[in-house]
Amino acid sequence: MFPVLLCALLLAISPAEAAPEVDEIFGLPGLSNQPSFHHFSGFLSASSGKHLHYWFVECQEDPKSCPLVLWLNGGPGCSSLAGLLTEHGPFLIHPDGSTLKNNKYSWNKIANVIYLESPAGVGFSYSDDKNYITGDTQTAQDNYMALKDFFRIYPEFTANDFYIAGESYGGFYVPSLAVEVMKDSSINLKGLAIGNGITDFILDYNSLMYFAYYHGLIHKKTWSLLESVCCKKDGCHFIHSKNEACQAAVSSAMNNVYSLKMNMYNLYQPCVEGEPGEIRDFGDHIKAYFPGILSMESYSQFSERLRNISQLHKRISLGFPCVNYTAITTYLNNPEVRSALHIPHELPQWEICSEEVTHNFETQLESSRDLYHQLLNEKKYRFLVYSGDADMACNFLGIEWFVDSLNLKSQGSYHPWISNDGKLPQIAGYANEYTNLTLLTVKGAGHMVPEDKPLEAFEMFRRFINNEPF
Repeated sequence: MFPVLLCALLLAISPAEAAPEVDEIFGLPGLSNQPSFHHFSGFLSASSGKHLHYWFVECQEDPKSCPLVLWLNGGPGCSSLAGLLTEHGPFLIHPDGSTLKNNKYSWNKIANVIYLESPAGVGFSYSDDKNYITGDTQTAQDNYMALKDFFRIYPEFTANDFYIAGESYGGFYVPSLAVEVMKDSSINLKGLAIGNGITDFILDYNSLMYFAYYHGLIHKKTWSLLESVCCKKDGCHFIHSKNEACQAAVSSAMNNVYSLKMNMYNLYQPCVEGEPGEIRDFGDHIKAYFPGILSMESYSQFSERLRNISQLHKRISLGFPCVNYTAITTYLNNPEVRSALHIPHELPQWEICSEEVTHNFETQLESSRDLYHQLLNEKKYRFLVYSGDADMACNFLGIEWFVDSLNLKSQGSYHPWISNDGKLPQIAGYANEYTNLTLLTVKGAGHMVPEDKPLEAFEMFRRFINNEPF
């Protein structure tokens, strides 16, 4: 009688209740009202003794029927927990670094979301051998293996529609992983969403010059000089030009832009620093996004800055220029928070970006065009390619050029899309829809669209998940 009763009880357990209790978060510090949904923090196994930290938040509606989304921030070498705690997670960090607030525009209102810290060495993720040298190919394989481990631990989600989403260097992470996933029929991949993503280095870099000029960051005389020394009948080649005059003009123009403490992630937001006494070295990130644009003189300015600060015994950490991540760093290094997230005591302090991973990362891709073609040729995966139009790190113009280069069939004209917060409808940005791909801008948003425009970002995400037109 007892075995029969036990079987009946096991069959009565819902899929959401089948998740591992060992990883469940019970009582998150700094949150006044604990959530009604389940959320989990732990480690997923990847290759060669690598352990990737994840934070999984179940859907606030019905987890069994909601889609499953994997979120990846970029860098390379930066943590996806920024996506959770500063962009579209169910709770956002307050400036005090100790308390959280509920996010009315959280993406887990309509989806189950996995925030994965990748590759190993980023955030709380680690490798047993402490070898954090990796690249595009290895990262895609490790992310795939971690995803397979997720489905091993949470088999109740294997039938859910699955999406891969990310931003910034996620422009390479997301399609690289998707190509691995599409070979696996056990995963119900439906689509990809990429925000302000790296697409093609040449297009991104060449478009940056146009973006800077038409946003008033380059003087007309400088632009005329650039046209005269860098442009030919087949177009303007600001990057990898063999013309020394062009190289000098490009370097001078961009050095002037970056010497003014311009917020490259949102031109219309102020440039902020970190905590008092902290200086952040972002030279590797500048080089990762803009190799060949800035002169060695610009790079040496970072080294000189570090030398001067080191004499003052101030804290130096890797981070984004003009973006303050002090609050999230303080919160995630709180011993009570680490305990709630099941983080082993021996792991080092959490940082928004890993200097070691970023510095040693081998960029093996120059363009994601072949990856897009492989996925689009399957004719069953949907793409959302969106851009905050105030971002200079991965500007919308280069992304638009990239989509044009895919030679997709357009399903209409370039048109505004509308959001409505219960008041007057507003133009949220502009859209162009192709077969299985939507190209979208978000007006006034920068690199981190959900942080700058949470309502519009949620509406954009909702329509994409529900396959509704823009």
